Amino acid sequence: MAEQLRILLADDNGSVLRYVQGMLQKDFQIVGALREGQSVLQQAPVLNPDLIVLDISMGESNGFDVARELRARKCTSKIIFLSVHQEFEFIQAAFDVGASGYVFKSRLHKDLPEAIDSVTKGKIFVPRADDTLEATAGQP
Repeated sequence: MAEQLRILLADDNGSVLRYVQGMLQKDFQIVGALREGQSVLQQAPVLNPDLIVLDISMGESNGFDVARELRARKCTSKIIFLSVHQEFEFIQAAFDVGASGYVFKSRLHKDLPEAIDSVTKGKIFVPRADDTLEATAGQP
């Protein structure tokens, strides 16, 4: 039997964190569910996850800074950003700091499992162009 993928979750919103954990725990080993970026920096080396699902805005912490620091510390865990931010600039910034995937929270249930599958196969996951356009439709 193949070993389960080890995932570390990080989001400052407790409801989102519980939802994602509940959604993923039957198929993956959730090694931690953290609400603060500094905790991610402290726990990632200890927990050694295969994948980190990381929010961008976490109170005083910034997920981009956390990802950048993880990479500087030679953390090899794949990173998927989970965010309410749907603008192209945020998506680009996520990949610039070493992400392998980006999922809109509004499409969490549908896209996160697909993103995990893609990332674990060595691919990247980006929201489809129509999802980005749909998210910005009607905005000035």
